[in-house]
Amino acid sequence: MTEVASTWVDLGYLVAVVCFILALKAMSSPRTARVGNLIGAAGAVLAVVLVFLASQPDHLVPILVTLAVGGLAGVIAGRRVAMTAMPQLVAIFNGVGGGAAVLVALLEIPEIANGAIPELLTATLTGVIGAVSFSGSLVTFAKLQAIMTARPIVPPRVRWIWAGLVLGTVGAGALTVLTGQAWAGIVLAVIALALGVLLLLPVGGADVPITISLLNAFTGVSVASGGYLLENTLMLVSGTLVGAAGLLLTRLMAIAMGRSVTNILFGALRGGSTLGATHESNRPVRSGQPEDIAILLGYAGRVIIVPGYGLAVAQAQHAVRELADVLAERGTVVDYAIHPVAGRMPGHMNVLLAEANVPYEQLREMGEINPDFKTADVVLVVGANDVVNPAARQAAGTPISGMPILNVDEAKAVVFLKRSMRPGFAGIENELLYDPKTTLLFGDAKESLTKLTAALKTL
Repeated sequence: MTEVASTWVDLGYLVAVVCFILALKAMSSPRTARVGNLIGAAGAVLAVVLVFLASQPDHLVPILVTLAVGGLAGVIAGRRVAMTAMPQLVAIFNGVGGGAAVLVALLEIPEIANGAIPELLTATLTGVIGAVSFSGSLVTFAKLQAIMTARPIVPPRVRWIWAGLVLGTVGAGALTVLTGQAWAGIVLAVIALALGVLLLLPVGGADVPITISLLNAFTGVSVASGGYLLENTLMLVSGTLVGAAGLLLTRLMAIAMGRSVTNILFGALRGGSTLGATHESNRPVRSGQPEDIAILLGYAGRVIIVPGYGLAVAQAQHAVRELADVLAERGTVVDYAIHPVAGRMPGHMNVLLAEANVPYEQLREMGEINPDFKTADVVLVVGANDVVNPAARQAAGTPISGMPILNVDEAKAVVFLKRSMRPGFAGIENELLYDPKTTLLFGDAKESLTKLTAALKTL
């Protein structure tokens, strides 16, 4: 490549990096998230084109076929995935990134000159982090997809297994650095894959989504290391961006749930802090009919709607928007209270409600809207549970202890839309369900909301 061409390629890399930064910034708000996705995708396409222009790779046809197959699989998965399964899709895509980093490390180790300790050490770290991210993401996917239980799984003698895997990773890593042999890298990758599985098995309940963000950070770090190995500045910078953003999001989610990342990953090893019940309660509750609840809503001056995973399962975002519109026409002030981890990942509810064209000014975050619950005449909880459970205010003893929640119990009246009395994702009962001011409407959320809207229109 000529010096002029190289300069243009470097300039293109700079443009791609700027696209990634702008995309991250835009995706911090529901208003600009869609544009941010498009900007990031444009940067990624530009980066791929530049790689071909800069390196002029051999075996072009197989590479293009592989890109086409992968691109087609991504398009199909992205278009067909249900909103409820979006976290699983993120987990599996993240795992693919970690797996790619492992392959880069394994291919580069034999090519590194003997004695190049910094490069071999970087390849070793790339392989370990990428393998942990790959296998951990698969476990997370399986938990969210209900292929395996979402409850913590703690193998017998887990501390001894942990010690063995850690020592094995260190030993295989040292062997890889000292010998530079491919077989040592393969042994290291296998041990690191087992380490990733063991890291995620004890995580359960509402903590699972946080690990997606953490593993995403791992993948970013492994991609950055791979960029160093391949002397690719774009990979180095973009991987660093992903790693930093993932770590920041992990920290914010952990704070939102009142946890430390250490407790999330290792708490179950000290006695199962994420364990909870899964049975349905037989305790008596007060339930109502759509017509009765419609009267309660119809004469309320202020209604706050709390969306949750059940709303996504029922695909009821349009139905809740219609109900809110009818209430607004009657002069009722309506807002949506968005908990940071409502659903299965940050922004889950924002995306869901944006799909139904809910005005952005009505979407209010927990810190902003919590003081307003005292003035709410009715709070309508649609499919949420753990994020409104007063048990979180207990000092200890429950899987969600210490997690900041929406102060729904401070409202004058509460209406819960639920399918059954099964506990939420954390696996514990919600005492708010048994509060005298709480009324339950059982059934599919979409059907219940449709009935409520129809009853409201007859008032």
